[in-house]
Amino acid sequence: RIMKSEFKARPVHLSRDDRIQAHFITCFISITIFRILEKLLHEQFSSHDIITTLKEMNFLNVHGEGYIPTYTRTELTDRLHDLAGFNTDYQLLSQKKIKNILKSLK
Repeated sequence: RIMKSEFKARPVHLSRDDRIQAHFITCFISITIFRILEKLLHEQFSSHDIITTLKEMNFLNVHGEGYIPTYTRTELTDRLHDLAGFNTDYQLLSQKKIKNILKSLK
């Protein structure tokens, strides 16, 4: 149900086997990651809330300065920051800080 409503995985107009398999694997990985995140959040938030919050966590790139968060801080964003081990909601993030965050995710 989540794949249809939140992930918008349908309709799929694929005919080649390799592309069908790639689509299936992408959907499977995304739902697996989502379920893990849901468990880490102790199932306290709805799937709609989690996905909407993640989609709305945008930043404004200020040339030469860094990135400013443009989303509203909520209990869910606080929990996501706790899980990730870094905060992005109350500070200007420099290019260097973003690169360090991305390196740590690899």
